[in-house]
Amino acid sequence: MTIVQSDTSVLKLPAPAKVNLALHITGQREDGYHLLESLVVFGGAADQITFKPASHLHLSVTGPFAKGLNQEPDNLMVRAARLLARTLDCEAKAELTLEKNLPISAGIGGGSADAAVTLLGLLRLWQRTINDDKLRTIAISLGADVPMCLEGSCLIARGIGDELEKGPRLPRDIGMVLVNPRIPISTPKIFKALRNKTNNPMGPVPSAFLSLGALIDWLQVQRNDLELPAMEQAPIIETVLQALEDDEDCQFARMSGSGATCFGLFASVKHAEFAARRLAFSHPNWWVSHGGVQ
Repeated sequence: MTIVQSDTSVLKLPAPAKVNLALHITGQREDGYHLLESLVVFGGAADQITFKPASHLHLSVTGPFAKGLNQEPDNLMVRAARLLARTLDCEAKAELTLEKNLPISAGIGGGSADAAVTLLGLLRLWQRTINDDKLRTIAISLGADVPMCLEGSCLIARGIGDELEKGPRLPRDIGMVLVNPRIPISTPKIFKALRNKTNNPMGPVPSAFLSLGALIDWLQVQRNDLELPAMEQAPIIETVLQALEDDEDCQFARMSGSGATCFGLFASVKHAEFAARRLAFSHPNWWVSHGGVQ
């Protein structure tokens, strides 16, 4: 994670998008939570969070997707800050500024990433430490994706997303393009529409992918089990995937999470940058971003 710290009292951290390269729904618990297996990476785009000392807790939201959060006084970041302060037995005092660059309800864990980075940033700002198990307990109470976003690097997620292990080593300089047609997707609705709740798990995951081609060969025989029900709710997802696949440099494309964001993998970040420019030009109403993968 890149940290920008202009002075000792101001901290700025990125909250990168969480991208499911593969997402298999393997069952459903009695309490309704779905069981999954997923290969998760981070990158392509990120929110930015600034932390400053203050006499009370306050959150400001800026950026292109700020409007979607204006009517949400109990933001997940605020909940994270209050819960962390309660666990540490201290006052929740900080000036938080969220630059909301990631689309909302987009299948890339934007809110979860913001909450996870809030926990990490406040520990730095307040100069406090916490047991890893306690931090994970806070994270899972905020949402199933928050523990993944605490890790912020390639991992394998199982259970409801709370059973995590280090993911395979990835080739350097993989480029990724993220595209969202600016249509929010309700994750609960997509899970409800999933006809088969018990599907095969992912195939064996190697300890390392030595090339992008090896990673793609593996991905070709994996799935995102939420892709079809998401397309039924938002048919434009198929158009987005086709636009990525039609780009001459795109090596692989799939929907992330419950959608509607789709990702494309490229041989380098530079290839991804050029592809993102082409897609943004040909589809000016879509959100398009690019970056590396970690």
